[in-house]
Amino acid sequence: MDKSSNFSEKIIEGVMKFVSLKGVVAVKDGIMYTLPLTLIGSVFLLLAQLPIPAFNNWMAAQFGKNWTAPLLQAYNSSFNILAVFAVFGIAYIYVKNEDYEPVAAGIIAEVVFFLTLDQFSSVTDPTTKAVTTVAGVIPRTWLGGKGMVAAIIIGLIVGWVYTWFLRKKITIKLPDGVPAGVSNQFAALIPGLVIIVGATVVYQFFKVVLNTTLIEWIYKVLQTPLQGFSDSFVGALVLGFLVPFFWWFGVHGSQIVGSVFTALTTANMATNQSIIEAGQELTIANGATVVTEQFRSLFLQFGGSGLTLGLVFAMIIAGKSAQSKSLGKIALVPGLFNINEPVIFGFPIVMNPLMFVPFVAAPTVTAIICYLAIKTGMVPPFSGVTVPWTTPPIISGLLVLGWRGALLQAIIMVISTVIYFPFFKKQDAINLKQEQEAAEETAVSDSVEM
Repeated sequence: MDKSSNFSEKIIEGVMKFVSLKGVVAVKDGIMYTLPLTLIGSVFLLLAQLPIPAFNNWMAAQFGKNWTAPLLQAYNSSFNILAVFAVFGIAYIYVKNEDYEPVAAGIIAEVVFFLTLDQFSSVTDPTTKAVTTVAGVIPRTWLGGKGMVAAIIIGLIVGWVYTWFLRKKITIKLPDGVPAGVSNQFAALIPGLVIIVGATVVYQFFKVVLNTTLIEWIYKVLQTPLQGFSDSFVGALVLGFLVPFFWWFGVHGSQIVGSVFTALTTANMATNQSIIEAGQELTIANGATVVTEQFRSLFLQFGGSGLTLGLVFAMIIAGKSAQSKSLGKIALVPGLFNINEPVIFGFPIVMNPLMFVPFVAAPTVTAIICYLAIKTGMVPPFSGVTVPWTTPPIISGLLVLGWRGALLQAIIMVISTVIYFPFFKKQDAINLKQEQEAAEETAVSDSVEM
């Protein structure tokens, strides 16, 4: 027991050290600023791509064949430029957590991000194949999913360098009577100048020496291999396993894994949407990815991390102990909205050796099923459409993948219930025995007092 406790404590200690790293916190919390834009953009994209031909034909007849243009404009101005907001959020959070005024750092990070991009675009005439260069424009290609890893790196570097200058007091210091708003902007001048000059040198180096840009180089050298791993069968297994594994130790698994995987799964989702926008069918053969943000949040974690909705169903169906019966009723409604803290801490699952196997196995098995279902074409890949994580299962599957997505979620519900069932029965029997023993002790105590 002591060895087991020491092992658990060491894992928790190591995980907490990783989670508390300044860079990890900045990435995790900084990318969260993009969440509203992801969801809002997805709403407009869903309306533009509803799989209802009759509705689409009616809208085209009423408003013209380009009726989706304003919807796609809203989507392209939110979801499709997430990297622009991510780089600001990461630098902002990094500096804010160091107790300095963070807005200037976020703005400087934005400048660096745009500075490392080419500010022209090449357009190919489909008939003559002639290439025309249009100056004074920023290619949107790198503002969304393809620029996410670059946004993380730039945001962290800017945040660290900016903080270093302020910590070393290498700034312009104004008299105490100057308003804080003015003083903060002058304090940003020296670090901002150094950072932007350095970014300019980096831009020129990549253009002259490597004939590319920093963001394109990061995409090819770092992001593409990382996306390839995240989209692999092994990547799907790791994603399914790690979230409940960390949760079992009482550490927020979704936040830990999300801090590493979210940028990649979001980029995978953007890759799929770009295939649709190019006028191609969204298939694996055309380069579609499998493991996207919807894969994680709406299929591996519906009902909460560990797919504990299956455990809740087992409680309601076969619970005999008072604890199981009452907890099943209490946890059902939150579980349907993907909130499962009552089960994780109330059953409990955390640090419960009996529940480790099903808690980890349910999402891991689900990862295998979902990956193979999409890879083989039984279920279509995910587009850029997503929904809030609190959307109930079946409904969320229907919205993002149509009837096949809803059916897949229903199958996962059944499988997760089957996985949990024998372990739940064992735990329920233990709980029932303890309740009976407690009742007998109470009865004996009452009889003695009488």
